[in-house]
Amino acid sequence: MERRVLLAVVLSFLVLILYQQWIGPPPVPTDRQVSESEVGTTAESENLTPTQSGVLEPAAATVGQLPQVVTPSNRGIVEPVVSDTQLREVVIETELIRAVFSNRGASLLSWQLKEYVDDAGAFVELVPLAGVLGQPNPFSLVVREDPELTSYLDSALFRPSVENMTLTSEPGVLVFDYEDSSGLRVRKAYTFQPAGPRGYVVSVDASVTTAAGSQSLAIAWGPALGGARPDTSRMVFQQLPGAVYYGRAFEDGLLQEAELGRIAPEDIVEGQRYEGQFDFVGVDNHYFLAAVLPGRQQGSVNYRAVSADPHNLVQFDLIFETGVEELPFFLGPKDFDLLNSVDPERNLSRAVDFGSILGVIVVPLHQTLKGIHGFVGNYGWSIILLTVFINILIFPLRHKSVVSMRKMQELQPEMKAIQARYAHLKTTDPAKQKMNQEVMELYRRHGANPASGCLPMLLTMPILFAFYRLLSMAVELRGEPFLFWISDLSVKDPFFVTPVIMGASMVFQQRLQPSGADPMQQKIMMLMPVMFTFMFLWAPSGLVIYWLTSNVIGIGQQLLTNRIAGPPRIRQVRPPAERQVAESTVSSADPVPAKQADGGEGQRTRDFGPPQKSGRRGKKSGRSKGKAR
Repeated sequence: MERRVLLAVVLSFLVLILYQQWIGPPPVPTDRQVSESEVGTTAESENLTPTQSGVLEPAAATVGQLPQVVTPSNRGIVEPVVSDTQLREVVIETELIRAVFSNRGASLLSWQLKEYVDDAGAFVELVPLAGVLGQPNPFSLVVREDPELTSYLDSALFRPSVENMTLTSEPGVLVFDYEDSSGLRVRKAYTFQPAGPRGYVVSVDASVTTAAGSQSLAIAWGPALGGARPDTSRMVFQQLPGAVYYGRAFEDGLLQEAELGRIAPEDIVEGQRYEGQFDFVGVDNHYFLAAVLPGRQQGSVNYRAVSADPHNLVQFDLIFETGVEELPFFLGPKDFDLLNSVDPERNLSRAVDFGSILGVIVVPLHQTLKGIHGFVGNYGWSIILLTVFINILIFPLRHKSVVSMRKMQELQPEMKAIQARYAHLKTTDPAKQKMNQEVMELYRRHGANPASGCLPMLLTMPILFAFYRLLSMAVELRGEPFLFWISDLSVKDPFFVTPVIMGASMVFQQRLQPSGADPMQQKIMMLMPVMFTFMFLWAPSGLVIYWLTSNVIGIGQQLLTNRIAGPPRIRQVRPPAERQVAESTVSSADPVPAKQADGGEGQRTRDFGPPQKSGRRGKKSGRSKGKAR
């Protein structure tokens, strides 16, 4: 049974390795990783040039040289009344973000996070491909009943309320206005917070009015989302960009219970639509999220995959009953505590994919890790201290496992003696069932359990998987250094030093543990350090530090358990032939039955000499004399 459990564990890890290596999803491409032909074609068709923000944008027009505006056919010839005279960018800066808007369409060109940097050392860009793929930019307006008017608004030059804005303590509002001679009036307003949990939130308010009255609007979010890590191996869990929502969606005309939904770009059907009451809806990737918080009002979202190969991006349109009125958008990191602080009632923290099952373990681990970091100030040391705490908790399980393995080691000679007596029988022979009965009787007599050596250690595996999930998903570890060459705990050790030391510690730890004489079991146990070392070569260095620290503590616990239990007591069992000779020797030396020799008391006498008859006669004579008197 113990051998089967070990074999099942090894096979499970092998399946995981093979899946991640050959079947798993491809690595995430670098932000702005667009083919030259694609950029060239798009740039020529739209006359795009790179801006200071790094985003491809239409070439700036001078005064009097406005970009071509397609006027809706049903409006005749119109002239701008309130508009801008040239193409320009408006930069909004706070402590947390740097946002760049274009007055063409009053849409978003760039949203950079100042507290996070990419591999090149620049701020993380959440809108990496604005205007490149021929899709609308984020916050573009969609007039639901008039596609021509939608195109017209995308190309119109809005007049901004400010040229640039830097926020320090007070909120700020950026307003774009546009009017023409046909009676069209458009207004878009963006409200920003300077800092705090809502520093990553921008509220959008928009209205479009024509001669026919107010128009029904939707708001579009263009291809997203940036901030992916391009150097992440397939051996590490990596969440690709995709659609995400949480709320009560309609199904067959009925409003279902609130649930979290995730859709990969390759699984999005053309024009896939979800309708219901959503706490949040948007797109996310491994570390970042762009989502709207509609406040559970009735609405719908249309998802579309955009150039899924190689970009894996998602675009969506939002339609709500109230239109585009003070819609808050969150554009920032998937920090668990931050998401809870933004709007506790919207369940925004569910966007952090800790797993539906492991989340029960991951969330307390995450909170404990952040609490320790508040005192230590370094996540590497925080991981080590948390590992020490975890190993203190699981010490009873480890101790029980070692004691059980020690007991099984002591019973190995007797087990092999039983197996030797039935070695001549075939496996299918019914008589061989008696061997299993004798083995189970041996276990029962000595209070041993073949699974008790592995089962306690298997109970610690959920903690390992939960820690793996935590260290893979926690954005707090992104870019956090530890010591010396480890500059980022969320990626692999660049020199593979810690995984090799971890593998050596596993080998040393196994040599300290009591082992049986089963060759198959020994091979499996020796294979596990090699397998773990290979798997952890590309694992996040924070996870390797956890496993290495756990091994070092395990070695100390093993030495302590060995000292408490003392040296193993190996039982010496004589071969069957030797026992038969010993029994025949005893029977030939003592031909008198036991009952006859001891007067019927059932115990063999230790003196095999002649009986003491004189003593018995003396007693009889004494009794005779007494009767005579």
